[in-house]
Amino acid sequence: MPRVIHFEIHADNPERAVAFYRDIFGWEFTKWGGPIDYWLIKTGPDGTPGINGGLIRRQGPAPVSGQAVNAYACTIDTPNLDQFVQKVTQKGGVIVVPKMPIPGVGWLAYATDTEGNIFGMMQSDSSAK
Repeated sequence: MPRVIHFEIHADNPERAVAFYRDIFGWEFTKWGGPIDYWLIKTGPDGTPGINGGLIRRQGPAPVSGQAVNAYACTIDTPNLDQFVQKVTQKGGVIVVPKMPIPGVGWLAYATDTEGNIFGMMQSDSSAK
């Protein structure tokens, strides 16, 4: 069956968004040499679970704060959710759904980045209740 193989982050200020994700998650960004502002994102070593993506300058209006999610929301695997929640808020992000248990799976929280995009963060923990 077809699988998701790439994601894109849209940003009003791409340099600010690059710094946000690089500083929090350690992602690597490479500016593409094509005719549009585009950065390739490497989220981890080749051959490990996960996908890589891209970041592009936003072409339309930014998401409205407090509006229901109207696009795909990507979730990022973290080894310690509490630490990453703290990093997100220190770098200008906002926690929009606080840490909650997903019974038998782990802990989940949702945040917005500096560009208003929502994303999830998950810590695996089979004992979560």
